[in-house]
Amino acid sequence: MKILILNGPNLNLLGRREPEIYGSVSFETYLEQLKSQFPQHQIVYYQSNHEGCLIDKLQEADGDYDAVVMNPGGYAHTSIALADCIRAISIPVIEVHISDITKREPYRKHSFTAEACMKCISGLGLEGYAKAIEMLM
Repeated sequence: MKILILNGPNLNLLGRREPEIYGSVSFETYLEQLKSQFPQHQIVYYQSNHEGCLIDKLQEADGDYDAVVMNPGGYAHTSIALADCIRAISIPVIEVHISDITKREPYRKHSFTAEACMKCISGLGLEGYAKAIEMLM
């Protein structure tokens, strides 16, 4: 499988940002572990802090990738545009959140984008990405 991992705003700060919530490992470090864990798959990574760039990448992925594992970050709770884009493409998208959004601030409990995804994994830390890939297999 060719899988796009798509991370949204502030996830470029993993390893430094609120380590008590998000851990102390950068995504780039974890990505190498993930690629080693799933050598049979082509895993491509993209991160942006900009909503439009994430939408563009999802649209480009349609037909070019077999699936998307996406952590939309804070856009999960605000972006109807991202949710609409997920609904518009033909490849499966699994949403991942490092923290358990159901146990966070009230405004984080609802994810518009998760409603459009085939599944949402929340609260497993970085291992949620591996779980998503396993589900896609």
